[in-house]
Amino acid sequence: MLKKLLATAAVLAVAGGAGFWVLTMPRTVAAGDLPQHVADLANGERMFNAGGCAGCHAAPGAKGEERLKLGGGLVLATPFGKFHVPNISPDEATGIGGWSTAAFVGAMKNGVDDEGEHLYPAFPYASYTHMRTEDLIDLDGYLRSLPKVANAVPDHELGFPFNVRRGLGLWKLLYLDPAPVVALPADASDAVKRGQYLVEGPGHCGECHTSRSPAGGLDRSKWLAGAPNPEGKGVIPNITGGEGGIADWSEDDIVNALSTGFKPDYDSFGGSMVEVQENISKLPPEDIAAIAAYLKAVPKLPAAAKKDES
Repeated sequence: MLKKLLATAAVLAVAGGAGFWVLTMPRTVAAGDLPQHVADLANGERMFNAGGCAGCHAAPGAKGEERLKLGGGLVLATPFGKFHVPNISPDEATGIGGWSTAAFVGAMKNGVDDEGEHLYPAFPYASYTHMRTEDLIDLDGYLRSLPKVANAVPDHELGFPFNVRRGLGLWKLLYLDPAPVVALPADASDAVKRGQYLVEGPGHCGECHTSRSPAGGLDRSKWLAGAPNPEGKGVIPNITGGEGGIADWSEDDIVNALSTGFKPDYDSFGGSMVEVQENISKLPPEDIAAIAAYLKAVPKLPAAAKKDES
């Protein structure tokens, strides 16, 4: 009887291990999966600004043209450990210059690197998965036009079990969803639809403005309703029209704030939002207006984080 129980347990263990292996398998993108599309570098720059890529990947404190040198080096301290932001310059040895366009698209949409390994969601691919492949090809082309930076970034500093990348496959089953976060009405305007794309995709606004589960995934039921500040004390504000949010802001108020940095009360943005605003201000006026239209269309939710949180 004992032998049978042990044999059954062994079979179940093997089956469970095989199931885990299949479920957590990285999903790569092959060249044949890509559409026939010639990179539009102007649109690639537009996606670059919408995503604020320089904010994380340029050297801390870089100004002007130096912000186009994306050698990485920023350290993100999180409850899971320290993440070292990688070099995404076109340097072949230490950046992503040796990556294929398919590998780049796979990283952005599926969170998988050029060697077929899971990437950590400190890189916000859970938002970038909403992006159109053509826009990603354009962004890839634009990044390849930027200066090469030779900078070997250290590995992440993570303890067990967070240093086991294979487990990220389970995280993705829970949180990597390309479906739109907000179900817009059928008669939503083109501006609102464009704004949804920019906010939910390249702009990855929810990564800061939405609360997270204990596993680090976005809680979509609290979409854009604010969250504890990942950088320290205070909170990231509610940007819905609910209590504690931006109900009193008109679309024009939002456009003006994102364009100039000044809020309706004539105060200015602070913290990491300063850089976000500077990047958004580089977008065409119609894109900024679209972001405003979408923010006024999202479900109105009460603030999900109190101002005295730390």
